[in-house]
Order: sequence, then structure tokens, then C-alpha cells
Amino acid sequence: MLQKSNETQQDVLQQTLKMPWSLSQLLSCCSRQQGINRVRLITRDGHCNIEYGKMKYSTCFAYMHDIWSTCVQIRWYSLTFFYVASFIFSWFIFTLLWYWVGYSNGDLWWQNPSANHTACVLNLYDLTTAYLFSVETQLTIGFGYRVITPLCPSAITVFMAQILVGIVIACFWCGVLIAKISLPKKVAKAVSFSEKAVICFKQDTLSLQIRVANIRKSLLLGSQIYGKLIRTRVTPEGKTFIMEQVNIDFMVDAGKDNLFFVCPLTLYHVIDKTSPFFQMAVDTLQQQDFELVVFLDGTAESTSSSCQVRTSYLPQEIIWGYKFLPIVSRSKEGKYHIDFSNFDKVEPVPTAHCANCYHDLNGRHHFSNNGTDNAGFEVIEIDSQDNQLSSVNT
Repeated sequence: MLQKSNETQQDVLQQTLKMPWSLSQLLSCCSRQQGINRVRLITRDGHCNIEYGKMKYSTCFAYMHDIWSTCVQIRWYSLTFFYVASFIFSWFIFTLLWYWVGYSNGDLWWQNPSANHTACVLNLYDLTTAYLFSVETQLTIGFGYRVITPLCPSAITVFMAQILVGIVIACFWCGVLIAKISLPKKVAKAVSFSEKAVICFKQDTLSLQIRVANIRKSLLLGSQIYGKLIRTRVTPEGKTFIMEQVNIDFMVDAGKDNLFFVCPLTLYHVIDKTSPFFQMAVDTLQQQDFELVVFLDGTAESTSSSCQVRTSYLPQEIIWGYKFLPIVSRSKEGKYHIDFSNFDKVEPVPTAHCANCYHDLNGRHHFSNNGTDNAGFEVIEIDSQDNQLSSVNT
């Protein structure tokens, strides 16, 4: 019986492939039958899922071209490795230079210097002592056992060069460490978005809503919220546009610019005729091929550093006919209490089946109960000639 079922599925697939379907119809059929397993462009934690290939220059060259940004963005274990390696490498380079200074003056032990010989660096007679003197010079330890003499200009030149190089290396890594600790993405981790987006009514209009919160007590100044709908579109001529971007405007009751981000906010996008969600419905939303990317830009009040928080929602993460539970209340002590246990919780509400039917020009507002059709829905038609009303059960 299982073999028969497999043969039936193969026959259906073969019949489907033999049909003269267009590319858009084939994509629509595949999305309905098997669902869309879309790969995110932006992960939920804000990272970009991008891989570069066949570049003109190698990836290593691109990273080394901007060494500062590379050092700031690499992981901590890589940073520690390069930090230690840079000092050891510089010590070893100057070890060879000090060894050359001693060799050129005949100070090394195997050169058998005379008893009244004056060395360029006292007590520097082999590679080990040259390495120790290099470390002492660059770190300004100054034990005093190995001392430079004023008789060799080459020794004075190497001494000054190593001091300058050591200062540059120390200042560079100090700056990298401070910049890495104060990265804006550390501030962005305190901002969280809701796991789901919902579609429900907001001020007598259908809207897509998300919730965002800043768990730090310090504010994000000049906050701005906006979105991009990234989708794959096939034109009637058969051209496929991958990663087409459409602007999505988000706002709160007071507007969309300079949000007062003192408590969790519910951001909403009005689904009107200009919205890409206008032609979608409760039964077609899950079949769409798009990714909604939401951006939040702001400036940290404590560090004055700009940051951007990103997240994305797939069609399976947008639920129709639900609204977020309230989380802000006033306590007995006169303070505003925020209940984060309800941050991601939603509840069903009566919502229109689709935005198109809600904005019908004839005024036929079709409401649904929790995203499903109402069994007792009636359409009322008005005859302008004889003013007779007729009720038609659907």
C-alpha cells in the first residue's frame, strides 16, 4: 500500500511537470504543496546571513585592507592570539637587531673579545641575552644588568626605534580593546523584539504589529524604527527578482520619528492600499515568500554611541487575528510596572479576513473570528432606485 501511495505521488508530480505552467504558477504551486523553507537574510539576533564568493581580491586581503575594523570585530580568542603574537614578533625582530649590533662590534662570546673590549651593550653576548634585552627595552623594565653604552651609534638607533615601535603597538591594542568593549552591538543586546508579529485592528484600521523593549534603564536617544520587506517577485514576462526590497513604515501613536523609548512599545504598520500586505489574507499569508526585516536605530544615552538593532520575521512568524497582551500597569506605590512575562503572549481578537475586503469600496466589511470566516456573515446590498434592502446569506 505504501508503494502504491509513492507511485501515486510520483504520477502527480510527473503530470505537474508535464503541464505548460509558467514560472510564477510553478513557484506558487510549490509553495502551496510543500511550504516555503526560506533561508533568512537577517537572523533573529541581527546577524547577516551573507557569504561572499568569487571576489576580485582574496578575503584575507579585504580584511587586512581595514586592519582596525578587522581587529575590533574579530572574536576574543582571535584578538588574544594576535595581541600576544604581535608583541612576541616585535621582540624577536629586535632580538635579531641587537644580536647584529653585538656581532658587528665583536661582543659575542664566540668572537672571543679581549679583556679591555668595550661592548655596545654590556652583558649581551648571545641570542638569549639579546632576547632578554629586547624585552626589557620595549617594556621599559630596566633591570640594570644589561646596559647600553654611548660608544655605538647603531645601538642608540636600534634603542630609539624599539621604544617608538613598542609605544605604537601598546597604544594600538589599547585602543582596540576599548573600542571592542564599547561596541554598539553590546548595547543592542539589551533591546529585544517579540517572537511573533500580529495582524489585528488598530484605531479602526488593519495593522501589522510588533513589540520591542529596552531592558536597560538608560534610554535610546533619537530612536527611529523602520522595516524592509525582502521578497522574490516574478514578473508576467518571466523575470525573477531575488531580494527585492520594499519599504515598510512603522510608527507609534505619537509618530514614527524620535521615539520616547522609556518602556516597551508596540509598533504598528498600517495595512492600506500602498502596503505590500494589502493583497494578503489569513489563508494566503503562510504561503508567501518574503522576509520582514525590522531596524531600530538610536544613540545610547550612557556612551553616546550609535547602534542599530535588527531582527526579521518570516510568514510563519506572523499570526493573523491576534493582539499582544498588555504589560504596563501602575503599582500601588505609584510606579509603572512592566510585566515581561506577557511580552510575547498574544490573544485572539475578531479581525478582518483580509485587508482588501476590509477596504472594499462598496463598504462590505468582512470580519472574521480569529482569522476564520464567520458562518453567519451577511452582505447587505442597497438598491439606489427603489431603496429596497435585500439580505443574502453567504
